[in-house]
Amino acid sequence: MGDERTVLVLTQSYDVTADYVVAELAARDVPVFRCDPGDFPQRLTLVARWGEGWCGSLRLPGRRTALHNLGCAYYRRPTAFELPAHLTDEERRWAVREARMGLGGVLAEHPRWLNHPHDIARAEYKPSQLAAAGSVGLSVPPTLITNEPAAAERFVREHDGAVVKPLGSGVLTEAGAAKLIYTNRVRAEEIDHTVSGTAHLFQQQVKKAYEVRLTVVDKVYFAVRLDGASEAARLDWRTDYDSLSYSVVTVPDQIREAVSRLLARLRLRFGALDFVVTPQDEWMFLEINPNGQWAWLQDATGLPISAAIADALTKETR
Repeated sequence: MGDERTVLVLTQSYDVTADYVVAELAARDVPVFRCDPGDFPQRLTLVARWGEGWCGSLRLPGRRTALHNLGCAYYRRPTAFELPAHLTDEERRWAVREARMGLGGVLAEHPRWLNHPHDIARAEYKPSQLAAAGSVGLSVPPTLITNEPAAAERFVREHDGAVVKPLGSGVLTEAGAAKLIYTNRVRAEEIDHTVSGTAHLFQQQVKKAYEVRLTVVDKVYFAVRLDGASEAARLDWRTDYDSLSYSVVTVPDQIREAVSRLLARLRLRFGALDFVVTPQDEWMFLEINPNGQWAWLQDATGLPISAAIADALTKETR
């Protein structure tokens, strides 16, 4: 396999999920160049020349890969650019912008991705994904996005049970420590002036029989039922992994078809989707993560998700 193209894996040094994929590719004797764009410019070196396309190399101490020989790129969890400590704040802002435009710009021109960073960024907007999900026929709970306390209070009163959830990742860093913001129930009397401080997403709380995390890789579907034994896990399963039980389920044909249309609309080859399944067996769409975690589901169920991702990363390069 000496003529096989190199798979580019862009992620931080500690990424267990990426480790699964790299191990699967290594078992297939597929060459891999793994690097963290955050190591640019101090450890990661870029040389890119324009000719008939961009050619040149990416280089780390002791390792190098040619740009023209890259196959599919797997965008996982890179960190922020690491810049020299002596820079002033203004110099740092300028250097970060130049790094993003230079390294990011060259990489963005690469034609094969799982998923392209620009498509990931666009799909992470909750308003866009909810609108796209509704347009392809998926059921979406009534939702309000606002910074007006009165509108939020009216919405919560109108719906018998409502939750508030982050519009973004839900990770908040305070004093160097990361905190997670989860989905929380909210009552009308709890709405106050603090809502005006930023955008909030309120949603009708859906009565659930169970939840499903659906991982899709190039139209290969891996659906796992999640049952929470604790009250916290039944509200947001991320709060209590120890109470979860897992089982593989079949995706209804109409949901599979709608999800396929959703991924095509968002230009995604990979997606991790969350559904609530009601006592009436209706699948309600909550969100799609274009770069979601899945390794713990593979461990819990034995589903070959890493193998499907390795297939996706290599099928264009053989």
